[in-house]
Amino acid sequence: MLQHFFFFQSFARIKKWLEHVESSPNLTVIAGGKCDDKVGYYVQPSIIETKDPLDPIMKEEIFGPIVAVYVYPADQYQEILHLIDTSTPYGLTGAIFAQDKNVIAEASKVLRFSAGNFYINDKSTGSVVAQQPFGGARISGTNDKAGGPHYILRWTSPQSVKETHVPLTTWRYPYMG
Repeated sequence: MLQHFFFFQSFARIKKWLEHVESSPNLTVIAGGKCDDKVGYYVQPSIIETKDPLDPIMKEEIFGPIVAVYVYPADQYQEILHLIDTSTPYGLTGAIFAQDKNVIAEASKVLRFSAGNFYINDKSTGSVVAQQPFGGARISGTNDKAGGPHYILRWTSPQSVKETHVPLTTWRYPYMG
């Protein structure tokens, strides 16, 4: 069963990340952190806090329900922007949340090439199908579709930017009830 093989491979890869979390003194599970393969391949959605912004969990693409966060000192904001821009070869999706237009402008400028899909004050859940191209920056690839309307953009360096001007009051989409 080829499908079973791929599910298992994905589960095993994500499980290794959770084992890394358990073994690292710099990482703390805030939520989730468990997985189970007794019935299917279940991984709890997990939030992991790191004390080290250069921990591998902050620099790799996991493609699983794990979010790693680093709480930085406010007075190191500019340094953190540059760290975000330079600490990983990947760049699929990124987001910033701010109310100060100067902060938004500064972050947008510094992080210009850090992500193929870049969100400002909005959920970073990936591109909106049929409304914007989907493609990562750097070695996250372009994920362009040959013959599609955005294929010509492969030879440029596009970035999708979406800014929400009304503060979010919930993380849910309207169809989620």
